Amino acid sequence: MFHPIRQLRPYLLATVLIGVLTGCAVRVYDPDHRDYHYWNRGEVVYYNQWVAENHRPNVEFRTLGPEDQRAYWNWRHSH
Repeated sequence: MFHPIRQLRPYLLATVLIGVLTGCAVRVYDPDHRDYHYWNRGEVVYYNQWVAENHRPNVEFRTLGPEDQRAYWNWRHSH
């Protein structure tokens, strides 16, 4: 009997391993500055600093409104 999962197991393992090794960084586009940023541990440190300095609520970046995201990217490019 043919089991497709057994055939895909090495590829699934490789995908998970790559994700773990790269830290599962997500690429985020900054439309005002027309560039991409990798959202990883380093970016989270900067984001938390921005939240503290600007007295913003500490919510996930993707849930911020466009104005707040723009404010963050402007701050990020100046630091």
